[in-house]
Amino acid sequence: MTWLRRSFIAGFFVTVPMIISVAAIVWIFQVVDSVTEPLSVRLLGRAVPGLGVLLTTGIILVVGVIATNVIGKRVLQRAEYYLLQVPVFRTVYAPVKQLVAAFSPDNDAGFKKVVIVEDPRKGMVLGFLTKEFTLDRGRGAEQVVAVYVPTNHLYLGDVFVYPREQAFYPDVSVEEGIRIFLTGGMALPNRVTSTPYDHIDDKT
Repeated sequence: MTWLRRSFIAGFFVTVPMIISVAAIVWIFQVVDSVTEPLSVRLLGRAVPGLGVLLTTGIILVVGVIATNVIGKRVLQRAEYYLLQVPVFRTVYAPVKQLVAAFSPDNDAGFKKVVIVEDPRKGMVLGFLTKEFTLDRGRGAEQVVAVYVPTNHLYLGDVFVYPREQAFYPDVSVEEGIRIFLTGGMALPNRVTSTPYDHIDDKT
């Protein structure tokens, strides 16, 4: 019975994430196909399963090629500027773009590093470094860091500002940090080595 129970639990935790992932991918494909199905019917005279996904992938690829071109980038920036003048569009688009950009490794405005901060009130806080800046409160310049700490998976969280010397940087990539928060800390490695900020400065 013990062996059966352990085997069942192990199988459960292996198969459930796989089933959920596959179901999510299938659902996304179905949504995209349902949106683009009228276009395929108009072009080919009938609905073609999977054509919507191919069309969407092609459109995204074309937009990416345009966005990496100097002239195309200016055109997209100008179009974005005009669209942001629309109140409803601006309210939805701006936060979504900032959220997506935060997870992009190629974006300078995204998460820089995973950071651990020694907070006297909260203990050790794990979060993402988002900004390094100088704070002047009338007592001279202070070197501080802004740390984003997710509170609801990744999409909601709090921003804290700490003195730079309180920050330590573990040998954990941003992608691994995202998995850690999505799993509630279960994806943390068994051993984590961190480096103080000053030591990073010395290396760079």
